[in-house]
Amino acid sequence: MRFLIFGAGAIGSLLGSRLAQAGHDVILVGRPGYVRAVQERGLILEGGKAPGRHTVYPSAVVSLTDLPPRQCHWDMMIFTVKVYDTQEAAQELLPYVSKGMPLLIVQNGVGGEELAQQVLKEAAIISGVLTLSVSVLAPGHIRLETTRGGLNLAPTQEGIDMDQWITLFSSAGLKTAAYPNYRAMKWSKLLLNILANAIPAILGMTPGAVFAHPALFAIERAAFLEACEVMQAMRLPVVSFPRYPVPLLVWAMRYVPAFLLRPFLMRLVASGRGEKMPSLYLDLAGGRQRSEVSYLNGAVVTHAQRLGLDAPVNRTLCGLLTRIANGQVPWEEFRGQPQQLVRRMRDAKP
Repeated sequence: MRFLIFGAGAIGSLLGSRLAQAGHDVILVGRPGYVRAVQERGLILEGGKAPGRHTVYPSAVVSLTDLPPRQCHWDMMIFTVKVYDTQEAAQELLPYVSKGMPLLIVQNGVGGEELAQQVLKEAAIISGVLTLSVSVLAPGHIRLETTRGGLNLAPTQEGIDMDQWITLFSSAGLKTAAYPNYRAMKWSKLLLNILANAIPAILGMTPGAVFAHPALFAIERAAFLEACEVMQAMRLPVVSFPRYPVPLLVWAMRYVPAFLLRPFLMRLVASGRGEKMPSLYLDLAGGRQRSEVSYLNGAVVTHAQRLGLDAPVNRTLCGLLTRIANGQVPWEEFRGQPQQLVRRMRDAKP
């Protein structure tokens, strides 16, 4: 089969590598440096259960206009751009989307499916979340940090045949599971994504160091429970992922004493991310002026407001990280200074 992967970063590269290794025809759309690297030396994947490096040679372009028309037909498009780039990327895809075209969106955060649907009204959108951690070592060179997770899929509308895609991605070496409610799936993944993400980014600290700090852990827990309250108000069930019992995590966050819970969460985060720093930190350290925090902690705030709830902890984290990213607040004011964040939280109005 033929696949287009639009926004080939860490996630797109992993999916492209697996599909190409399984014998499928893959075209990657990425930044100029990435495209040059893949064209010159192939797409390199390290880690996973198989030792050593695995190199495949998919096609790679900077823009779809670089492709001859005869190559602009695919069995599935896969969208792995950041959520805040979704609408711009969807506009570029629009001329190539026919009625019923399968479009798989694999992103952190919530809201990308709705943004894409506003532009790509004829696409059959499938929502996806990845519970594998992938690091970028160099353009076109990635490392799979963990092996316990996989790819989780859910249709966003009726009439989408999921069985063929479950079979296909499973045969490409990805543990693949299906869910009936994509919003429940995405929000359950959000619960995992917000753990030890915004706070390590703001403070430049490892997740382990954050969990080891009682006051910071209390902030983590409060932000998590605000998200749970929003999910409950939206009547979204918390779902498990293979080897990630998210409902059990929710129960533990509500009822288990902190001194018992902190070591458990340190192991959970370590097993889910390996040695990789969280995504919000990587974006900030990479100089990105936009942050996915708006679609993680920020989504909790937005939906809480719509439901007549309040989420002051997530609001403070989202606002602070956004201002650091766009340069309104110097990162050095908070980097390595947990007391500054604790003080900011105490001053935040509920």
